[in-house]
Amino acid sequence: MSDNRKYYYLKLKENYFDDDSIVLLESMQDGVLYSNILLKLYLKSLKHGGRLQLDEDIPYTAQMIATITRQQIGTVERALQIFLKLGLVEVLDSGTFYMSNIELLIGQSSTEAERKRAARLQNKALSAPRTNGGHLSDIRPPEIEIELEKEIEIKREIEKGHPAPAYGRYQNVFLTDGELADLQASFPTVWGQYIEKLSEYMASTGKHYQSHAATIRRWAGEDAKKTVIPSRNRDYSVKEDETV
Repeated sequence: MSDNRKYYYLKLKENYFDDDSIVLLESMQDGVLYSNILLKLYLKSLKHGGRLQLDEDIPYTAQMIATITRQQIGTVERALQIFLKLGLVEVLDSGTFYMSNIELLIGQSSTEAERKRAARLQNKALSAPRTNGGHLSDIRPPEIEIELEKEIEIKREIEKGHPAPAYGRYQNVFLTDGELADLQASFPTVWGQYIEKLSEYMASTGKHYQSHAATIRRWAGEDAKKTVIPSRNRDYSVKEDETV
């Protein structure tokens, strides 16, 4: 049984610790400790959109924050005051602490999506061509993969209402009975291979085509041209030796 529970994660840019507010924070006495508390608070606030809450009705107090971060209450109170001065934390009208700029650091996915993305990355790592530098040219940074995953999932939601049956490894190639019959008649030995090729290509790249049957026909036609040896404009006559 698949696990579709939602979970959240923190996305930090490579220059996160170079930000002026973080540099100033860590330069203080116990600053590294405050920085650790800040990261923990970011993580604790993720599922509530940046608000530090136990649930929808109970906001975290300084004492509760001390408990969940496993720090002394005095340390947490000093940290919160510093966070407020640096603009890292705000206090909402309700009295709830809010982590500033949290919307820039939030990512969301699901365990099922993570498994699918890991499988695609493994397949691409095995099949992607290498560049002259010896690096895999088709491996994307995680944030791009996350965006592709979102695009693919959105397209799958749209395709759920598609009137045509789904085919291929990822059940994302849609062909009517007539289109499937035409492909089987036109490409009797390789029609199934092209369905799988299109299914894997769309799943790994996030691309989408208006007509899957037309795309398969185009691919098959291009491959057929590559295998034909051109015979026109060739001169097969035997020339006589020229005399000097």
